Amino acid sequence: MPTIDEILAIGGPLSQRLGDHYEPRPEQSVVAAAVARAMSENSVLLCEAGTGVGKSFAYLLPAMLRCMEGQTVVVATNTIALQEQLVRKDVPLLREILDPAATPNAELEDDESFATCKIRPILVKGRGNYVSVRRLRLASQRQDKLFADPAARRSLHVIEDWATTTMDGTLSTLPPLERPGVWDRVESDTGNCMGRKCPNHGICFYQRARRRMESANLLICNHALFFADLALRSQETGFLPRYDHVILDEAHNIEDVASEHFGESLSEGRVMHLLSTLYGERTGKGYLANLALLASDTQAVENAIRQVLGAAEASRAFFESALALLPSRSPMGLAGGVEPGTVRYRSGGLLDGRLAVAMSRLSLTLQTLRDVVRHEADQYELNAYAQRAQIVSEAASILVEQRLSGCAYWVEAGGESEISGGRIRRVTVACAPVEVAPLLREHLFKGEHSTILTSATLATRMKKSGELGEHAETAFAHAITRLGCDQLGDRPVRTVQVGSPFEYATQAELIIDTRADAKDPHRRSFGSADTATLAACVLEHVKETDGGAFVLFTSYASLHAVAGRLRPELQRLGMPLLAQGIDGSREDILRRFREDSRSVLLGAASFWQGVDVRGRGLRNVVIAKLPFDPPDRPLTEARSELIRQRGGSPFMEDAVPRAVIRFKQGFGRLIRSREDRGRVVVLDGRLVTSRYGRYFLEALPAGLPRRRIDAGLSEHESQIPF
Repeated sequence: MPTIDEILAIGGPLSQRLGDHYEPRPEQSVVAAAVARAMSENSVLLCEAGTGVGKSFAYLLPAMLRCMEGQTVVVATNTIALQEQLVRKDVPLLREILDPAATPNAELEDDESFATCKIRPILVKGRGNYVSVRRLRLASQRQDKLFADPAARRSLHVIEDWATTTMDGTLSTLPPLERPGVWDRVESDTGNCMGRKCPNHGICFYQRARRRMESANLLICNHALFFADLALRSQETGFLPRYDHVILDEAHNIEDVASEHFGESLSEGRVMHLLSTLYGERTGKGYLANLALLASDTQAVENAIRQVLGAAEASRAFFESALALLPSRSPMGLAGGVEPGTVRYRSGGLLDGRLAVAMSRLSLTLQTLRDVVRHEADQYELNAYAQRAQIVSEAASILVEQRLSGCAYWVEAGGESEISGGRIRRVTVACAPVEVAPLLREHLFKGEHSTILTSATLATRMKKSGELGEHAETAFAHAITRLGCDQLGDRPVRTVQVGSPFEYATQAELIIDTRADAKDPHRRSFGSADTATLAACVLEHVKETDGGAFVLFTSYASLHAVAGRLRPELQRLGMPLLAQGIDGSREDILRRFREDSRSVLLGAASFWQGVDVRGRGLRNVVIAKLPFDPPDRPLTEARSELIRQRGGSPFMEDAVPRAVIRFKQGFGRLIRSREDRGRVVVLDGRLVTSRYGRYFLEALPAGLPRRRIDAGLSEHESQIPF
């Protein structure tokens, strides 16, 4: 068996398969060696590897070698795109090298052949991603009573047609549905699973996936599934098998994902979808309406319907009491509008408490109803609905009484959405740990497995020397503290940082344009600019590159305001404007951007990371404002209070490092390959005028050419590098 260095070397197995497309990268070898060492000594590793290093091969090679030794490895990523790359491309290629007797594509192997391979990879998905053949048939038989909306019945027919051809039975291959909520009627679910008693057990998509997972030794999943399992393990349960090593790629996201899974959340849409699935007051249709024709005790069914209606009233009261906590809002009913807003509530008893009681009572009623239905399938359906009602009851109780300590609690509202053919307010009540560090320290980093965290953006600065290899933990101090990698006793915590192999000195340029916030000097310290000035600066810079630009914002309000000013002029110039939240879904506007090299895309939130546009299509990234979290965001506010209580500075210890990481993510959208060329323009003068601006500059690649443009200077003076 060749070593990692031999596999990665020129003339080695990898270069032989990739041919002229392969080039050795010293940075990749450094990362692979660090991962192998962490696995060998069962330690914790934080690894930052710049764009183009090839970090997936760097961690997959030592991981797959461990699999060949009989160990089990979990790889978790944040984005579907990276999971698909690993499963469809990287793993098959390396498996062909390391285990040539196996079929490169493990999905083509039958279960018996799969179980005999040395490397057994599988993409692990949550149970709700799989269709239940039995539930689909049941929904099809009862569709006239279950679905009042013709669009819902059409969606069911799409699922039926798809189910006859799908190979894996998961949402990833399901065509778009007019009514996505119909999936709830046919998905695989623990509460209504009949196990081996199910007539479709032998052809069940989920059960086959479960069997393969139990025999697999390289499990690839997303962060949400991994941390959902970790939260369950904290309660002495879980669904992933035991593993020896875990690799968390795109690890800059794990704090947010972990916070979500160790907290609690309840939306009005979720509650009303469950209740309308059972019985629609307006339509008279739903699961219980159909059950009335099958049950031997119609009075019991009528009682259950009354409980649903009572729970719906309690839900409206609960979320109305939540909305009442917002500073200001418009009068509304279910058909009215909701003013967007978020507010933190600091004590229990402020929300209407009847929802927890009503949903608990409904759960008990549904369980009782199981004894009077005629068909066994309905007993399992009722069991699942009873479990879901009880989960809502417990969540409501936690949020009303603030039962989870160490959490921030808040209400978030914004607009409306469509549920079961009707309009519903988008209102969420949630809580999340102020610090996930103690939870991750206890349940992740103190485990018996090695833990590798890797990302292109984990450290808050680049190494001064530019040398490869391990270095002091200073650059990783913020990540180590906020993720709980500290205080692990004798267990080693190592860090490694390698830069990108790309030549930023010749491929990119950084332009700091301070004119956008120079109009009102009193607001400069906050990085603010009036919309007209900001739009004018954006327009000037996108014209200089003839489009091909991402413009990144920190708020949708600013994005939409600038879009309104830019659209007429860009239309005149023949440059398509694609604004997130206005011109289509994220996937749609990204597809359209790639199709026209003169497009200008205005994005927020998700466009700062996880977007890969290579070549001339993206040659200009404009950052409208340094990406600080809003100080009044509930979790941000709570973290700041905690840092102050400890005698620290929330701004320098937390706000700046988080903004630096996100700034690096935005910068990283530009250069994705050796052929890429372009500029990053920052329209926030704080980068050069504030005392903390240097932290952002120190986080950027060495050798990056810089240019500053200031108001009031001559054209020659404004072009002088700084």
